[in-house]
Amino acid sequence: DVGRLVLTHKDRLLRFGSEIVFAMCEEFETEVVIINKSIEETTFEQELVTDMIELITVFSARLYGSRSHKNKKLLDNVSKVVQESIQNS
Repeated sequence: DVGRLVLTHKDRLLRFGSEIVFAMCEEFETEVVIINKSIEETTFEQELVTDMIELITVFSARLYGSRSHKNKKLLDNVSKVVQESIQNS
């Protein structure tokens, strides 16, 4: 049973979709305390743009990470073949 959820910033809970968790907290009568509230409230459009940028950031990081893994695997295989050819010479 959780009585209070304390956050330093609203966006630190989740990258996006924190409203779902806040709604669950309200449903289960859990107090949400945000320590560093921004001075100005953001509009729906500003939050939407921020969420879209965060989504693009996450998926581009995954894409480049998978490319990095594939490139590392390719380089490891090339290195192995070169070493085998040197040993066989």
